[in-house]
Amino acid sequence: MRTLVSFRCGSTNGCFRDRFRMQIDKVARITDPARMSDQEICSHWISTSGRQGGNGNDGALFPYWSFSKTAIAICALKLVEAQVLALDALLEDHPFTLRQLLGHTSGLPDYGSLPEYHAAVARADEPWSREQLLDATLAQGMLFAPGEGWSYSNIGYLLTRGLIEQNTGKSLGDTISDMICKPLGLESVTFWDKLEQSAALHWDAATGYDPGWVYHGCLIGSASDASHLLHALFSNDLLRSDTLAEMLNRRSLGGAIPGRPWTEYGYGLGLMSGGISGAGRGVGHSGGGPFSVNAVYHYPDLADPMTIACFTDGTDEGVAEFAVAELANRQ
Repeated sequence: MRTLVSFRCGSTNGCFRDRFRMQIDKVARITDPARMSDQEICSHWISTSGRQGGNGNDGALFPYWSFSKTAIAICALKLVEAQVLALDALLEDHPFTLRQLLGHTSGLPDYGSLPEYHAAVARADEPWSREQLLDATLAQGMLFAPGEGWSYSNIGYLLTRGLIEQNTGKSLGDTISDMICKPLGLESVTFWDKLEQSAALHWDAATGYDPGWVYHGCLIGSASDASHLLHALFSNDLLRSDTLAEMLNRRSLGGAIPGRPWTEYGYGLGLMSGGISGAGRGVGHSGGGPFSVNAVYHYPDLADPMTIACFTDGTDEGVAEFAVAELANRQ
């Protein structure tokens, strides 16, 4: 997964911008848009008027990586709507709230800074237990007081997964299926929790990757179903309008990032957002792992608002983000 090391939300946008440029993914490379022509881009888009299209094998399955966080956030917020969870109450035995977990403002550290984690993944070791991961990660200490900073933390979504499972009595995969996939008819989307599933993915490099290393949980599915999932969120098919407004309420993180398509950017609750020159706002999530990356974004400011999902190999999320931005600007 892409992991961002901590920084405090203190004084200036410059601080945000400098840190975010360095930390927006664990590779943190500058992306040349021309590189898109060197990679296979699998895509699907759908518009509010019903137009849709795409490129690539319709039946191909891809890891959704951190776009899965959007689905996790939707499930948590549906439990808030049902008054099972509360957004702003302190969690039992913790100094932070669900809102802070979903928005990466809890102050929790992340395992992306642990060399031993990356070494174990590279060796194709058996994934650590949940307890081993938490012990190693939390030994870094809290990065800031809850609500006093912003730092991307997969640990926050691991804890959110636990809240969902504890309060539904079901696995996260079953909850996502019941709350999102079945109602929307997303037949390709499944929870990726077995090593055997990896061989069915589009990228040959996926074979042998154990999804147990993605501790908050990861979905796999088609590009079409990724775009339909996010489009349904913005069509009010998944959450009430007031809940969606909470999800969209973002913390601004700075201005343009050289080599990325964003002119400005921020983070809400399970949703990244920012400005794209010529296309207005883009709201969704990027993601990536050891062998592939993706970007799934909705563009509400287009004359015919559309949602676009792009998947490609490699480790540079910027390639997928530029591909999405290019498709948005063609409309």
